[in-house]
Amino acid sequence: MLTLIEALKESMDLILTLDQRLIDIAILTLKITLSSLALSTIIGMPIGTMLGLAGRIPARGLVMALLYTGMGLPPVVVGLLVFILLSRSGPFGYLEWLFSPKAMILAQTVIALPLIIGLTMAAVGSVNPALSQQLRALGATRWQTAKTIVAETKPGMLAAVAATYGRIVAEVGAVLLVGGNIETKTRVLTTAIVLETRKGAFALALGLGFILLSLTFTANIILLRFGNWNDSRK
Repeated sequence: MLTLIEALKESMDLILTLDQRLIDIAILTLKITLSSLALSTIIGMPIGTMLGLAGRIPARGLVMALLYTGMGLPPVVVGLLVFILLSRSGPFGYLEWLFSPKAMILAQTVIALPLIIGLTMAAVGSVNPALSQQLRALGATRWQTAKTIVAETKPGMLAAVAATYGRIVAEVGAVLLVGGNIETKTRVLTTAIVLETRKGAFALALGLGFILLSLTFTANIILLRFGNWNDSRK
């Protein structure tokens, strides 16, 4: 069995030599996670913004309870539900998405939606209520007021996106259930790490782990730079 130092050295060699297995798994991971992030952001951020701007809404307590439950929903439960829906006997079996990247994107989007809705709603709702009153007093329309409030919550919005991506890219259970961990087709970084660890291929598992951490770190750096670039334009 490799020692920790030997495993680390071998994993670095795999990364530095651009091992094809690592590259293929990393590229597929990026495709699936970024697609899930884009879908959840496009759908969830407007919903979270509207909830944050609405203030009092009917059955707010029930809505919040459902939202918070969704934010803590176990990924394996989501994977099970998506599996049943996409199975041959399920209502969407005709799509033939099971054990494909499309099924993985769907599962990750379902997992991410409550999180990005909740964090966006919290960011918008944290704006001082006096800002809205001042804007309306200055003659701003409802749309202009909403636009200004959303602009003020940009750091919170970026944090919501970053947190959502972190949840997506680190997910294992759901993508393993609906994707099947098929080599070159549905094997992503997290499922590959589990497989290689069970096989005792610790060097490859560590290499995959370093790439996973690097993707998350890079995504956060890009979001932070994007936020700073927008701040410099003001």
